[in-house]
Amino acid sequence: MYTFDPTLYFITDSTGLSEEEFLYRVERALDGGATLMQLREKERTTREYIHLADKVHSIARRYNVPLIIDDRVDVALATDAEGVHVGQTDMPVSIARKLMGTDRIVGATTKTVPQAVEAYEQGADYLGVGAIYPTTTKVKTVLTSTDTLRDICKAVPIPVNAIGGLNPTNLDVLSGIPIAGICVVSAIMKADDPKDAASRLLALSRQLQSKISLK
Repeated sequence: MYTFDPTLYFITDSTGLSEEEFLYRVERALDGGATLMQLREKERTTREYIHLADKVHSIARRYNVPLIIDDRVDVALATDAEGVHVGQTDMPVSIARKLMGTDRIVGATTKTVPQAVEAYEQGADYLGVGAIYPTTTKVKTVLTSTDTLRDICKAVPIPVNAIGGLNPTNLDVLSGIPIAGICVVSAIMKADDPKDAASRLLALSRQLQSKISLK
């Protein structure tokens, strides 16, 4: 299996940005310390998605950060990305795993303990759980309680990341929950300086990890 660090999982949002500005912000986030990155493009054609993924992947490789493609196994394979992420309405984890093989990353979005256990049993390498808070992205979200997040962490032996509206001001709600890291979109993409934002969020995520290890 491909090894990865989920401490600061950066998820992109290109809404309203030129390609040049988008790629600049991606690079700043990686320079700031993002440890894992997902390219999320809900509205592009397959050809457009591949075009952008190739450019993002070339940046990610320079920083040795694995690239995860949201939803699209075909785009992940076409661009030789390190992994794919699927939601509850996307391709089942078991099929994604079969197509991606054993040496790439397969992640899944889950919102309940049964969904989490099923994703793990089908071969998921990590889980994204949320939304913890309402989000400003175009992705439809259903809120997940921190109690459910905690229960999911206890139910599966793979990394579990919290996602949904997380930013430097509201991470305390995750204190003591044995997550592997945080997933962040707007707090980086919409920051004045994505590098500074990523650096701060990485430090805060590590603080959450250290509190868990001390217990």
